[in-house]
Amino acid sequence: MRSIPVAIVVPENAQSLDIAGPLDAFLEANRQAPGTCNYEVRLLSTGRKRAVKAGSLSLLADSTVFDDDGPIETLLVAGTPDYAQAYGNTDLHNWLRRRAPQSARYGSVCTGAFFLGAAGLLDDLNATTHWQHAAELAERFPKAKVAPDQIFVQDGALWTSAGVTAGIDLALKLIEDDHGRGVALSVARRLVVFLKRPGGQSQFSAHLAAQIAAESRIQAVQHWILDHLSIDLAVKTLASRAAMSVRNFTRVFQQETGITPADFVEMARIDSARRLLEETDKPLQRVAAACGFANPDTMRRAFLRRIGTGPSEYRERFRR
Repeated sequence: MRSIPVAIVVPENAQSLDIAGPLDAFLEANRQAPGTCNYEVRLLSTGRKRAVKAGSLSLLADSTVFDDDGPIETLLVAGTPDYAQAYGNTDLHNWLRRRAPQSARYGSVCTGAFFLGAAGLLDDLNATTHWQHAAELAERFPKAKVAPDQIFVQDGALWTSAGVTAGIDLALKLIEDDHGRGVALSVARRLVVFLKRPGGQSQFSAHLAAQIAAESRIQAVQHWILDHLSIDLAVKTLASRAAMSVRNFTRVFQQETGITPADFVEMARIDSARRLLEETDKPLQRVAAACGFANPDTMRRAFLRRIGTGPSEYRERFRR
């Protein structure tokens, strides 16, 4: 049985779930398939000491990046709210530039992408990060091809994921690639997580957007949209619902949520359609009508735009 050495790089004040999510997925694979899986996971701190903070947790890493020369087949960098520390750590940049090419695959969870970018390891490659930081990642590292709205992205040996729990999705995909879908399903069931999120699925759901708006009138319209997806939801209708002019409503909505009213409506309809495709056998015509799409072709174009696959393909992939 082949061992797969995995190194998770832990910056100071790391997001604890960015570490624990992939870590537990790999270790659970060992437990679920002991004759098949043998992930050897170690934590590497980015400082000169093994002790490192992860939120309110105090961790003792296996070693630091400066005194670790063990084999690495999978290298992941965890994220941190304090990702500005990525820019000035030239010793870490040098280590990443040396070790990443030696690994079969390397990547990041959440804002860990900033550490890879600072080391030049995102140049000319497709990558993603937490949706709130995608624009900054693209601005800071213009040579990177940032996909702002995907769960995880693979480009050759590079694997990057969105925020926090998306690190579990990424780890499950790596486990599936290594040992097959059966093992990955067993791990997902044990962890009680949703295995079937494709990497191209939107990380920014309409329901999350509904929680973000602080303006009560915008919140009320968002929840009304979610309850009335099958009717005409033109911006004029929504603005009237909020007792605002179209121009002011559009401005405040985008200011509060970071997306346009039309984008929110489309994402809400796609979320609803996905659930019907996953949970029912309704034909596409009925799914489209129930979710407010003019016809199945309109729904298909929206799916391709948002999650990179059509409704039929999505249903087939989910059922498979």
